[in-house]
Amino acid sequence: VSTQSTGVLQEKRLSMTQHLPPSLLQLFAPRPPLPFLPPVEKKNSATYFGVSQYFQLFEEACRNSINEEIKPFENKKQIKERRAKERAKREEEKIAKILKIWDPHNNPKATHDAYKTLFVSRISFETTEKTLKKEFESYGPVKRVRLIKDNEGKSRGYAFIEFEREKDMKIAYKQADGKKIDGKRVLVDVERGRTVRGWRPRRLGTHNHFERFFC
Repeated sequence: VSTQSTGVLQEKRLSMTQHLPPSLLQLFAPRPPLPFLPPVEKKNSATYFGVSQYFQLFEEACRNSINEEIKPFENKKQIKERRAKERAKREEEKIAKILKIWDPHNNPKATHDAYKTLFVSRISFETTEKTLKKEFESYGPVKRVRLIKDNEGKSRGYAFIEFEREKDMKIAYKQADGKKIDGKRVLVDVERGRTVRGWRPRRLGTHNHFERFFC
């Protein structure tokens, strides 16, 4: 019964498709046959060999690497610490070279008398030697003002002021610390390069800390 019913349904479908328009009949048309293509010819492929012929090269590279110094692995923290030590070492070597030739007692540009000389730092870059002399003459006669400048002639922010009398320098040492000049408060100290044994400036890596004392 099922076979007969199936055949009846197929006949009904065929009869129905005959009444469809050509545009819809094209949807039920069979696909064209596949074109015949000749078989692909096999080409001669490259011959593959093993790695045994390269063992000798590996052995030579291994022997060379053994002779070379093997650097241990470093993480970011270790690399940073190593570079910091290398910079510190280079800086120490640089300072050592400068210390060999650094002699404050034989500086032709220094003031005449170290015990009458006042060191002034944190000076405004706009302040001139004339301004410094005018400001410090209130403590006594000033013999010479030496404002330290760089190679381009610009102020480096510190100076040496030599007084005519030592007592005037001592007064300036006690009273001029924190004095406001051209909008900046300066710091004063005695000249330690020629008066304090073993002292050296901060740029040469000094580790000596001296307290201000009243003369």
